[in-house]
Amino acid sequence: MLILLIILVFILLLTGWITGNFLFNLALNPKSSKSIIFKDDFDEEKELKKIENEKWLEQYSNEVYISNEKIKLHGYEIKNEKESKIWVIAVHGYTDSANFMVEPSKRFLHFGYNVLMPDLRAHGKSEGKYIGMGFLDRMDLLLWIDYLIATYGNIKIILYGISMGAATVMMASGEALPSNVRVIIEDCGYTSAWEEFAYELKKLFHMPKFPALYNANIITKIRAGYSLKKASSVKQIKKSKIPTLFIHGKEDKFVPFYMLDKLYNSANCQKEKLVIENAGHAESQKVNPEKYWHTVRKFIKRYLY
Repeated sequence: MLILLIILVFILLLTGWITGNFLFNLALNPKSSKSIIFKDDFDEEKELKKIENEKWLEQYSNEVYISNEKIKLHGYEIKNEKESKIWVIAVHGYTDSANFMVEPSKRFLHFGYNVLMPDLRAHGKSEGKYIGMGFLDRMDLLLWIDYLIATYGNIKIILYGISMGAATVMMASGEALPSNVRVIIEDCGYTSAWEEFAYELKKLFHMPKFPALYNANIITKIRAGYSLKKASSVKQIKKSKIPTLFIHGKEDKFVPFYMLDKLYNSANCQKEKLVIENAGHAESQKVNPEKYWHTVRKFIKRYLY
């Protein structure tokens, strides 16, 4: 009986470890296929847009590199013709790259601002073995902020992020940011990597958090060096004093809409909330561009000057 019990426990532990490794590689290994997560067919329009954006970046941007202790980070820098002292750091989402931020960056350039579009670690042309889910990226973002200040002096900085980029700017908001950072705009960011993964685990595989997600978290700590629970926008935004605009599409099924209120209610800074009806994940600016950009610009003007 004891031997059977030991065998059963061993099988459960082995199964949990295998499942945890599968989830870790699925979610955080940039080289693994994400077709299970996104279930996207080939989108010709999206691919053509990507090529168009690449050509635009080649024409109008300068490529810049910075390094942390271990990896080299890449970004695109575009200076406005008006020689503005205002910079927007526009941060892309999960599995995307700076290419994805071209359209919103055009808006900020139209407003008269300069733009820096970094590739997050393990994305685009930036190095990195594993995806940071905003937690590792928050420290990389601090390096980009330092780079802009060191290069351009007394500037004002706006942090703008979509999806995982939104989580990145929120997680950075809880750090000791320089006074140059005046405004934060987050669009459809998640409360924490842990809660987002639990939501996707249930949606995709109909599985509870225990034991798979707990095992995946242990593996994440060992292999990627951080905890999914500590990768929390909620915990970080509670410490922030920087005015923050929270945006979310009402029909978001990837980062669920209920996360918006959790984030907004956790913030102790000056804040505003924008809900875009009929918008799915990262679609708010496309579904209602007039309302979206009017609110963004009004919020910036209120707190930047």
